[in-house]
Amino acid sequence: MSVTIKDVAALAGVSPSTVSRTCKDHPSISRETKEKVRHAMAQLGYEPNFQASNLACHNSRTIGIILPPSKKEVYENPFYLQVIRGICQYCNPRQFSNAVITGQDDEEILQTIKTMTRSGQADGFLLLYSRQDDPVVNYLYHEGLRYVLLGKAYQYTNQTVYIDNDNLLAGQEATEYLYQLGHRKIAFLGTDSSLLFSADRKSGYQLALTRLGLPILPEYCIEMPTASLEDGSALCRLLQSSSRPTAILVSDDILAVALERICLENGISIPEDLSILSFNNSLFARMTSPQLTSIDVNAHQLGIEAAAQMINHIENPNLPATKSIVPHFLLERDSCRRIPVT
Repeated sequence: MSVTIKDVAALAGVSPSTVSRTCKDHPSISRETKEKVRHAMAQLGYEPNFQASNLACHNSRTIGIILPPSKKEVYENPFYLQVIRGICQYCNPRQFSNAVITGQDDEEILQTIKTMTRSGQADGFLLLYSRQDDPVVNYLYHEGLRYVLLGKAYQYTNQTVYIDNDNLLAGQEATEYLYQLGHRKIAFLGTDSSLLFSADRKSGYQLALTRLGLPILPEYCIEMPTASLEDGSALCRLLQSSSRPTAILVSDDILAVALERICLENGISIPEDLSILSFNNSLFARMTSPQLTSIDVNAHQLGIEAAAQMINHIENPNLPATKSIVPHFLLERDSCRRIPVT
């Protein structure tokens, strides 16, 4: 297995970014540290990828935008289009161009990143998602490449620039809103829990239930990967049970649309029989009937903030990693109703 920047950093007792700057003979690194890093490189037989290490100083003025690996589901989600619109709005007047990187799996995405890195075609990368144990993040970090994460960092937290919402708080507030409408049987429908935004919204939901004195029922918490939208068997069982919830908090508008379809097929009326509160306030939320009450996560602003941080770190490479939180807000529509408390 080839030696990486991370291996050199571990042996030298420094960060991967210090190794990367040493490869470029950056003046911010002391002579003693450079000697220690170079000794570790020689000891391990590490050959620097100078095209990769020069990425930070190569003036391509191009930012790679990395979408989650997906066969088709990601391209149907308007959230990413809103984020990319914000990125372009910030980058265009500053003479930075963007290249969208997609792929069916991690390997396809990594291959594209490696190709761009070898040819010096990008100054950095924006990842429009955050998940556990991500091989793409591992590669960028170990190679000392510049990246900004959309979502809370799961790995290398202190060394990662990231932009996020407070999804824990949003999940909590959404659950409390349903409680204030009189709902006491509140379920949660989320996507794959390896995606941190959904996991945090679920945690906020559970935290709110505990604070409100409501039980956390395993059968009320359903995780349904976007790729499995056509299979609504778990949802059908819940909706047909004698203990059917009166409200469901859904982690994404696309899942909420799938839930509305399943309700229609099962003769369940919204909001008379079931209230639905979703996240993202995408085009889907406004096109459904009834229109969805939704938490707006400011996707456009997330894109602007991510691009601003990226360009700031390109132009000021010695800045420490920053964390930014974009506010969310609730938009009330017709998918939730008040019920009498029994």
